[in-house]
Amino acid sequence: MEPECHQVCYAVKDAMDVLFSSSSGVQIAAVLKTMKQYLGQGGISTTLREREEFSRIHFSPFLRCLIAKVIPDRLELLTLEQQELLESFFLEGPPDQTFLVLLDCIMCTEPSFCLMKIVGILENFLCKGRLAALMWEVCQQQAQVTSPLLQETLLSKIVCLPDHLSNKLHEENLSAFYPQNYFPLLGREIVFVLQKISEALRDGKNCSISFVSQVLGKVCLQGRREEVLSVVLPRLTAFTQLDCIWQRMCWRLVESVPDRWMEAVVSGFVQMAPGAVVLCRLLGNLVMKNKKAQFVLTQKMLLLQYGYKTTVLQSLLGYLALDSSRRPLLMQVLKELLETWGSSSAVKHSPIEQQLYISKAILICLCHLKEEELESHKQELLSYLMAGVQCHLDSNLLQVRRLGMIVAEGISSCISLDGSCLKFQYEEDEQSRELLSLLTPAVQTVNPQPPKNGTDSRLCHTSGAASPVDMEVRPTAQDLESDSELDSDDELVPYDMSEDKELKKTKAPVYIRDCIEVLTGSEDVEKLEATLGVLKGLILKNQAMTKEVSVELVKVLLHLEDKSNLECFTELRHGAMVAVTVTDPISVSQYLSAQFYSMNYSLRQRMDILDAWAFNFWVTGEVKVLAIAAQELSQPKAPSSQGPAVQTLSKQVKSDPDSGISKDWKKIVQERIESKTRRFAKGASRPDPEPIPNRYNSVAGYFFFPLIRNFDRPLATFDLLGDDRLVLGRLLHTLGILIYCALHTMVAAQMGKALLELVWSLRFHTDPYVRQSLLFCISTTLLSVPSERLLTDMADELLEMQSWLADVAEKDPDVDCRKLSLQSLLLMENLKKKINPDSPV
Repeated sequence: MEPECHQVCYAVKDAMDVLFSSSSGVQIAAVLKTMKQYLGQGGISTTLREREEFSRIHFSPFLRCLIAKVIPDRLELLTLEQQELLESFFLEGPPDQTFLVLLDCIMCTEPSFCLMKIVGILENFLCKGRLAALMWEVCQQQAQVTSPLLQETLLSKIVCLPDHLSNKLHEENLSAFYPQNYFPLLGREIVFVLQKISEALRDGKNCSISFVSQVLGKVCLQGRREEVLSVVLPRLTAFTQLDCIWQRMCWRLVESVPDRWMEAVVSGFVQMAPGAVVLCRLLGNLVMKNKKAQFVLTQKMLLLQYGYKTTVLQSLLGYLALDSSRRPLLMQVLKELLETWGSSSAVKHSPIEQQLYISKAILICLCHLKEEELESHKQELLSYLMAGVQCHLDSNLLQVRRLGMIVAEGISSCISLDGSCLKFQYEEDEQSRELLSLLTPAVQTVNPQPPKNGTDSRLCHTSGAASPVDMEVRPTAQDLESDSELDSDDELVPYDMSEDKELKKTKAPVYIRDCIEVLTGSEDVEKLEATLGVLKGLILKNQAMTKEVSVELVKVLLHLEDKSNLECFTELRHGAMVAVTVTDPISVSQYLSAQFYSMNYSLRQRMDILDAWAFNFWVTGEVKVLAIAAQELSQPKAPSSQGPAVQTLSKQVKSDPDSGISKDWKKIVQERIESKTRRFAKGASRPDPEPIPNRYNSVAGYFFFPLIRNFDRPLATFDLLGDDRLVLGRLLHTLGILIYCALHTMVAAQMGKALLELVWSLRFHTDPYVRQSLLFCISTTLLSVPSERLLTDMADELLEMQSWLADVAEKDPDVDCRKLSLQSLLLMENLKKKINPDSPV
């Protein structure tokens, strides 16, 4: 050992002996001033070799001696100035050793004054910027020879410092160590270290950035990405806009992140970068250099995840499109997205949110493609288009079909250069308008490169050029005068033509049989329209005549086609079919149920038996012809005890205030007495409603059981359990409405048992619309069947159904299915509480 090393060793040993044994503050302060020379301060009597020896070997033991003896036992012997001298060893010595010693002593010290003093020193260590000095020192060491174990330890302690302090201090933890305060501070320290690295590179010095990359990666992985990047990214955005060295540093910063942390960092940059241009400056060609980053950017964030905002998608795909070396990846991503979009399995089993996300990504990709790229890949895009349109239009969900239409229109408009593109009819809303707007590239608010002459880009246009405001056309006085002359006729008041009706030459039929003849043989458009307009009224007015021809009439209506494109054809036709069914429920329901499962009917005709018209019902807003008739029959309707003449007379008496018929004088006197009398208790103010029999009670079985009987028998042109899942969903929904209309009827329990068996057999159906209808059937059954019958006759079925509903509420990919299952579970809990109020929920 060299003589200088021996001298440092003896000096440290003597100083520690004094600190351990002395009780004099003056003597302790003198020792501290002597040892301060080995930090390069307080004197020039030490050599560089001695200072390096002290920092490398003796600094950490000396700090531990200060913490073990001086701080707990002799701190009160020192003045404030001497205490600052003591604390300067922690704030001016080697930061890595100081940080590790402080943290280790905090973990080993029991709750006491000494512990809080050490914590205060660590807080001051952070506030004085010593964390940046620590990282800068490691960056300098990495350029030479360093210990990987020491770096790993420092990395873990820096990132996990809030966890260590909170576990140790609990309620006494200081605010500086709260995660919401510590990680923004760490972000500022990272920026400061990057500035030091930039200055070193400009001076031609060697240093490494990998430790900063590791700190950034581990922080992002542990869920503190937003706190750190919200500080780091704005600074990097500003620095990289004007400085190529900063751009290369930023690229190197992300490239040096280990692969196990690359996903957290890259996804954070993409989410928080303000646009594709800034993202290009921050990441460079990272996607071409790093396989992990390429997987995250081209696969995981687009195909496996779907929770990102539209602006994130625009930044990501714009980043792939802004450089020629990355554009092949853009085309590859588009093909993979279209392949997923055109997969029938993905359409069936993917959540609607993911399908919307993929649709947005496809449209954004299309807006970035150039004409030559579209032309070279036209056939591939066309094949993807045909497959995707087919599987989306086959879906039973309206939102899925509309997504398919919008994306298909976008693809067609891009590959059809001659202007002949697909056009679909769908309801426009905010979502569809947003999707269509994605076909236009997003406006870049930040210049990819600063102006070459160093001037502000806002001053680039010449003074002689006219601004948009100056180019605006302003009307002259002559124009205003001519406009006033043309508007002189506006003072004329128009006639009120709101009540005018179009005069028609054709008279409407007045008999049911005449209507049948017109519907079966006439080609006169006006006559057909007039007949359909009065048919429902004639049916309800002449019920006896309607019953004679009810089956024949509903058969004609079922096969009637709108060849002349009549206005309100569907509503008028369905209204007439409902009226016939209400008038003669047994015969018509038997006929319709039989025709539903008959051969040689199209799906449209089968849907006409069940399809919806202008009426809304409970959950889904789709009510079928049989269901409408069942509801009308189930509604109470008071029998008419007076003849038409008596009813007309009573209406006239009520409507004529000057009539000579006056009230009975006894009633008038009684009303006056009642108005002047004060009562403390009074019975019912109005009489109980007169009980009226439910007309649906006697015919409910004719509506329900024929429809549920043959659902599993495939026909040559009809297969409910196969491709015709839309009709199956409508059928199940109709059955649910039919049993709900059977509330308080005798047959409701039998209907409920049969419907629950059907639901149980179809519970694993792959189509989300069918599953929604099954869950709707469960809810209507629980509401319709008496509680006692449910818990006695169907207890086993309900127990199995409850387990399945819980599984659906947790795992089903469709949001509506999860909501409906939760509603059914809530109904079951309410049912149990109703039967046994004292039982726990």
